[in-house]
Amino acid sequence: MVMFENLKNYHIILASNSPRRRELLGGLGIPFEVKVLPDIEESYPDDLPVSQIAEYISTEKAAAYRELMADHDLIITADTVVIACDEVMGKPVDADDARRMLKKLSGVTHQVTTGVCLTTKTRQHHFSVTTDVTFKTLTDEEINHYIEVYKPYDKAGAYGIQEWIGYVGVTSIHGSYFNVMGLPVQRIYNELATFI
Repeated sequence: MVMFENLKNYHIILASNSPRRRELLGGLGIPFEVKVLPDIEESYPDDLPVSQIAEYISTEKAAAYRELMADHDLIITADTVVIACDEVMGKPVDADDARRMLKKLSGVTHQVTTGVCLTTKTRQHHFSVTTDVTFKTLTDEEINHYIEVYKPYDKAGAYGIQEWIGYVGVTSIHGSYFNVMGLPVQRIYNELATFI
C-alpha cells in the first residue's frame, strides 16, 4: 500500500500473545510476525500516576526486545489497564478476584488505557489511548454467569467488551472500541503511516 511505503524496509513484529491484538493489527492489512519473549516483567513504580502505567509497561516490554532486534525490525509492544476509582485492575487471579472487579465496575464509568510503544534500533515512539466505558448495574447472576462461561482470567478488569458481558452490560463508550479490546488500531495506523 502506498500509504505504508515508509514501512517497506521494516520487518514488523507484534510482541503480544493476545489473539485479540493479532486480529486487530491484522485488520490494518500490513504484514507482521508475532514474537513473544517469556516472563517479561510487567511491574511499575508505586508512585506512577495511573494514567501513565500502561504506556510505562509497554515501554518496559520493548526494552526486553532491544538486544535481540535486527537492524530492520520494528517492534510493537502494548499493555492495557482498566482503571476504576483510581484502582488499576490487571488480570484476575481467580473467580473471586474477577467477581470483585466486575462488582466494582458495575454501574460506573471506568477508563481503559492502552499504552503502545513502537521501537526500532534507532528510534522509539510511545503513546497511550484512553476510552471511557460505562456499565449498567450488573446482577450477581450476570456476573457469575459471565465468569463461569467465559473465564475472563486473561483480560484486564476481568472482562472482554467483545464478549457476552459487553453485549448485555455496556451502556456507553466514549472513545475507541478497539482500544478496549486491547489495541487502538486507528491511532497505530496513523503512527505507522508517518513512522520514518
